[in-house]
Amino acid sequence: MTSAHPALAQNATPQPVGVDPNAIVVTATHRSETLQHVPVSIQAISNIKLEQHQVNDIDDYVKLLPSVSYQTYGPGQTQIFFRGISSGGDGGYGIRGGSLPASGLYIDEIPVTTIGNAVDIHTYDMARVEALSGPQGTLFGASSLAGTLRLITNQPDPDKFSGGYDLTANKFGKGDAGATVEGFVNLPLAKGVAIRLVGFYEHDGGYISNVPSTRTYTLGNNDPSNNITINNSKYVKNNFNDVDTYGGRATLKVEVDDKWSITPAIIYQHQVANGAFLYDPAEGDLKVNDFTPDMNTDHWYQASLTIQGKVGNWDVIYAGGYMNRHIANQADYSYYTVAYDKMPGYTKFADGKGGYLDPTYLYSGSDYITKQTHELRLSSPVDRPLRLLTGLFLQRQTDHAIAHFAINGLAAIPDSPAVPNCGDSLFCTNEQIVDRDYAAFAELSYDIVPNLTLTGGVRAFKYDNSALGFSGYLSDATSGSCYATSQPGLPCISINKDTSGTGETHKINLSWRIDPERMLYATLSTGYRPGGFNRRALVNPFKPDTLDNYEIGWKTSWFNHRLIINGAAFIEEWHNLQYGLAPVGSGGVINIYNAGNAEVKGVEGDATLRPMRGLTLSASGTYIDAKLTTNFCSFDANGNPDCVNGTVAAPAGTPLPIQPKVKFNATVRYEFALGTLKSFAQVAMLHQSSTRSWLTDTEANLLGPTRPFSTFDFSAGISRGS
Repeated sequence: MTSAHPALAQNATPQPVGVDPNAIVVTATHRSETLQHVPVSIQAISNIKLEQHQVNDIDDYVKLLPSVSYQTYGPGQTQIFFRGISSGGDGGYGIRGGSLPASGLYIDEIPVTTIGNAVDIHTYDMARVEALSGPQGTLFGASSLAGTLRLITNQPDPDKFSGGYDLTANKFGKGDAGATVEGFVNLPLAKGVAIRLVGFYEHDGGYISNVPSTRTYTLGNNDPSNNITINNSKYVKNNFNDVDTYGGRATLKVEVDDKWSITPAIIYQHQVANGAFLYDPAEGDLKVNDFTPDMNTDHWYQASLTIQGKVGNWDVIYAGGYMNRHIANQADYSYYTVAYDKMPGYTKFADGKGGYLDPTYLYSGSDYITKQTHELRLSSPVDRPLRLLTGLFLQRQTDHAIAHFAINGLAAIPDSPAVPNCGDSLFCTNEQIVDRDYAAFAELSYDIVPNLTLTGGVRAFKYDNSALGFSGYLSDATSGSCYATSQPGLPCISINKDTSGTGETHKINLSWRIDPERMLYATLSTGYRPGGFNRRALVNPFKPDTLDNYEIGWKTSWFNHRLIINGAAFIEEWHNLQYGLAPVGSGGVINIYNAGNAEVKGVEGDATLRPMRGLTLSASGTYIDAKLTTNFCSFDANGNPDCVNGTVAAPAGTPLPIQPKVKFNATVRYEFALGTLKSFAQVAMLHQSSTRSWLTDTEANLLGPTRPFSTFDFSAGISRGS
């Protein structure tokens, strides 16, 4: 593996006495400050640490962020959570198939949080990763109920040429081999003008095998004469979940004068993931029995424009972006077909030739997502005791969501139950979702005395979300409430809903800089996520959920920066938490409910020790106790929570799912000279406790908890020059 990064050479620059040569500069408050001077709970991974831990994607960097957890069904199918703010049912595609995301995701100044799952960004040539824990609704309003994750790219440098590349080959356990090719070049084009180009290709070898199996369907009755037995020989393959990802980034920087600069950029990524990323323990370790094709493609591009300058002595920045994303997913649905086989009418379909159709359901879904954002910010000089940052934000995102649950040949049989204009689908969805957000925000900081600062912020916003289209069975398409349309792919219009509202989030922060190396702060901040509607006619709309965060934090440096200890203790109160579930009798349709209130208590921290030249010890961890504080009731005949009968789906005290109670990582790295070669050896470990898989008791007891686990990474290397 060979690489050359100009950022690595920057560490050799002589540092003034008393200045930490390893200090990380962040922009979490929309101002450039060293990490140790920002009174916010933020964990930052520098470009050097990203390279040392060979970080390529979300799986890699989330290991280094103990306050961040995630749930994934494979590449491009991931939801991110902060501090345990997860119901386990708040993600997904389609009309309120999931709530809007609870955590924001940014590339530089542009939010890339989409209606569906998080973008799986290949992290190469990055300056750093910033994880801002807790509600960030004042300065980061795009889906920042629980926290914000920012990926900051390396910017063009007009002063010098630089370039580098990385070549990697790998093999993991019994799985197939993989490889990565990455490279970048920084080209000065003229005085004050430069372009930075990045390209990559990555192949991940598969490690889950689809093994031979058969299924016998009884077609919902007890007559063995019409049983249908199928096999999966067509799809049997060892290590069938390989992934190919390629793409690139181009960023142009033009310094108009000593005050103004213009930076247009475009990012493109194409990813194809084959196979399944879940396995069936009943079949053995890393094995499944899939009877239909498995594939997920996710390709997207984002064009952005950033303009920075000064009006008088005020800083001005405009950041705008346009994203286009297409996700196509095929997943094995035969496990569901087995369950449907016990219910009359779901699997028994006469083919008109004296036999019956193979009832195995074929699932396919697509999301055509667009997103445009515009933000204008103004900030007063940072050297004044009274400082103001204010701005306006506009966002419009769309999702043309299509889903088919089909049985081969269903449309051609007599008295077919297939949905018109949906091919062989017994159930189909085709809808256009539009979400609009408008906001104005301001944050004011005042130095009461030089080392004591009070900051207050508020964000006022309006949202308007709508959906138009169809979702349902043949009976829904032929009902009198479904309105005729000539739109292709739509049997009729069964969904025409709109929800809008206004609200505000706020923050109050008091920070006390005890001395230049130690600081204490206290924060009260709030978060907000819009409500919405459900597609089943009798299911109530769901309300917005809100989050109140009470936090005390500390940032300290000791012994001339050889020891750094940071941390925060917090209590978060989550009101009307949104939860997605398809209860019995809903026909598999996911509804979003307000499952009551919850409370999260926790502490998070990180420490770095450099006891001797070349040796670095670092660790970070989180302890989180997240539980419901009210009962989540069982459902009535219309599919709404109802406590009248005295039964509950999840009682008060139920742990929230996904986030482990304990998660921590530690790294030991030793750098030394081996003759004339720079050398290193590194050991890193991750541990997390067990997690609950589901919020409601019935599903949680059926699946059981995930077991606690620990992982260890070992690496060593040598280098000479670049």
